[in-house]
Amino acid sequence: MTEQFHSGFIAIVGRPNVGKSTFMNRVIGEKIAIMSDKPQTTRNKIQGVLTTDDAQFIFIDTPGIHKPKHRLGDFMNRSAINTLNEVDVIMFMVNADEGYGKGDEFIIEKLKDVNNPVVLVINKIDQVHPDQLLPIIDTYREKMDFNDIVPISALEGNNTDSLLSVLSEKLPEGPQYYPEDQITDHPERFIISELVREKVLHHTHEEIPHSIAVVIDSIRSRDDKDIIDVQATIIVERNSQKGIIIGKQGKMLKQVGSEAREDIEALLGSGVFLELWVKVQKDWRNRAFHLRDYGYKEDDY
Repeated sequence: MTEQFHSGFIAIVGRPNVGKSTFMNRVIGEKIAIMSDKPQTTRNKIQGVLTTDDAQFIFIDTPGIHKPKHRLGDFMNRSAINTLNEVDVIMFMVNADEGYGKGDEFIIEKLKDVNNPVVLVINKIDQVHPDQLLPIIDTYREKMDFNDIVPISALEGNNTDSLLSVLSEKLPEGPQYYPEDQITDHPERFIISELVREKVLHHTHEEIPHSIAVVIDSIRSRDDKDIIDVQATIIVERNSQKGIIIGKQGKMLKQVGSEAREDIEALLGSGVFLELWVKVQKDWRNRAFHLRDYGYKEDDY
């Protein structure tokens, strides 16, 4: 480490689907947050760690701030907003292709009450013409006095190094909180459940993506082989959803399991035997005890 080592916590906030998870996976270099084109993919605060020669960035990828429709939505919003006063720097990420909206206005009003540096990150610049960028910057600059404004493409990696330099300047001098090879503080069990959920999101449409949770029932290493047995249950709210996820002759569930197993093997560095079940738990998103059972615990936030 250099004599002036900087370290700290950076919250990534923004509307759903602006690319927060894509950015974090890009800079961390490994997949620790699931990605989907469905809004509100992230439900918990995902913590990712990036260590360089002179800084340690501890990113907190928060759920997208949105108008909640159930208790799970309330949990997600509180989780994101409560983060604002607990970090050293805030990355407010917006989508260059969508323009300023009510969701951005709501977040900015929250940010005005925060004393920490706020960096506006305009993501998805690869999807707009360069001539459109300056008007977008001007629009947001009129709304709030940001400490910095950085346009990037998290998907393509454009300008992400510049953003890291800006963030490093904002971090206080401090210790290295985590070993340099650690990339997340979440246990493997949590990441495995998220990888399974990502595959279900990818293959389903309409109401199903927001109606599912994934619970890891067991993870066991075999004594005689380099194989890890993983058993998981996909929770849905209705019998019709269960049928869709299982699919005709179990085809959908097999596809989800096959794709999830590949990601889990990459995560664990071992062969994996993955067993999936589907269980109906009616209206679980509005029941506090189910939210706790499925990993959405208010005490953690």
